[in-house]
Amino acid sequence: MNNPEDFPRHFAAAFTAKDVGGLTALFQTDATLGSLTGLWAETPESVHAAFEAEMSGIFAAARLVTGKGTLRDLSPAATLLRQRYTISGAQDETGAELARFGAILVAVLENSVAGWQVQSMTFSALP
Repeated sequence: MNNPEDFPRHFAAAFTAKDVGGLTALFQTDATLGSLTGLWAETPESVHAAFEAEMSGIFAAARLVTGKGTLRDLSPAATLLRQRYTISGAQDETGAELARFGAILVAVLENSVAGWQVQSMTFSALP
């Protein structure tokens, strides 16, 4: 990614497409993930496994709609992202659709030779 402003759209598109490889590629190799379902990941393999579990389970038919977001530069090579999303189409263990809900994604994005990527991300449901 060339700009941190592009992250919310890239993330939402990959999430909605169930593109686990695309989601994983948004993360640096030493990044951490606190997922929407409470999974914790600290390696590329565990980030991939967390997204794979969610995309084949609760979020198999889910869609993200991008809401309000803010970026705050922490340095020339680091930015704090706070992004709201609305999630619809999530399913419980019986396959019944859950009510639409809001979520907040908070991430530190760093710029490197690979472009802007996640160094640390927490994705949490909102009450």
